[in-house]
Amino acid sequence: MKRIASIRRGSLAAATGAALAAALLSGASGAEATVNTKAAAPDVDVAAVKADLGELQSIADANGGNRAHGEPGYQKSLDFIKGKLDEAGFTTSVQEFTSGGKKGYNLIADWKGGADDKVVMAGSHLDSVEASPGINDNGSGSAAILEVALAVAKADLQPSKHLRFAWWGDEEDGMVGSTHYVDSLAADDTSKIDSYLNFDMLGSPNPGYFVYDDDPELEKVFKDWYAAKNITTEKETEGDGRSDHAPFKDAGVRVGGLFTGAEATMSQEQADQWGGKAGEAFDPCYHSACDKASNIDDKALDLNTDAIANAIWTLSS
Repeated sequence: MKRIASIRRGSLAAATGAALAAALLSGASGAEATVNTKAAAPDVDVAAVKADLGELQSIADANGGNRAHGEPGYQKSLDFIKGKLDEAGFTTSVQEFTSGGKKGYNLIADWKGGADDKVVMAGSHLDSVEASPGINDNGSGSAAILEVALAVAKADLQPSKHLRFAWWGDEEDGMVGSTHYVDSLAADDTSKIDSYLNFDMLGSPNPGYFVYDDDPELEKVFKDWYAAKNITTEKETEGDGRSDHAPFKDAGVRVGGLFTGAEATMSQEQADQWGGKAGEAFDPCYHSACDKASNIDDKALDLNTDAIANAIWTLSS
C-alpha cells in the first residue's frame, strides 16, 4: 500500500446430495423437491498461501532484499505467479508501462467463460518498496488471490460473469500500473467491468478486519460472510485513495475489498473486539525490512482468503 505522504491521494455434489436427502426425508415428491445446485466457495488452504509467500520471500532474498518496481525481484515474482496460472489453464497477458524511467509490468489472468459484458475483477499489487521484501505489503494480497484463482481452476468454475484476476506493478509510486491499465481501456470496455475487488495487506500481524464501504452490495458480501463467523468488521478508511481500487473508482467502476491495517494504531475498542494489541500499529513492519514471511498473522490471512473466495463465487454467479 502506498504511503499517505507520497500519494495523489464444500463441493457441488455434496451440496446437491444433502439438499436431495433433506427433501426425501421431509416426504416431498421429486416434483415438489427443490434442489439447490449452486456450488459453495471452497475453503482455500492457508498453507498454500503461506507457501506462495515463502517463494516471494526467497525471491526477495535472492534479489537485493526487495521485489520493487524495476528491480529483478519484481520480474521474478511476476514470472512465478504467471507460471502457476498458465499451468492451471488461465489465459495470461503481461502489460508493459514505464514509470520513473524503468519498465513496469501488470499481469492479467482471464478465466474461461462468463459474459464478456459483465466482468468481475480481483486485483492486488505485486511490487514492494525498495526497503522491504513486501510480504504483507503486498505479498499477502497477491498470494491470496493467486490461490483463489487456482481454486477456480481446480473447481472448473463455470461463472455466469467473466472472471479476471490482476497483479499490478508499481503501486508504491502512486498506483501507476493499475492507472495505466484503466487508462488503456476503451470507454466501452470500462463499462463492462461489473466490479473490481482490491486486496492490499491481508495478514497484518496486529490485524483489524476492515471492509471497503465504497459500494453497498460489495460491502455486504464481505460483511455478511464475517458476521456469519461472529467477527466484527469496520469500514476501511486508512487506505482510502491509497491503493489500486482508486483508478477504477475514478473511472466509475464500483469497488470493494479487504484490509487488515498498515501504520495506523489500533484502539482499545478494536483490540477488545479483535484480540489485538491496543496502542500498537496494525503492521509495525509496514514498508520496512522486517516485512518478511514472519510478519504475517495466519488467522487473518486464512479468513481473508476464504472471504475472497466467497465473494468471487457469489459475485460471478
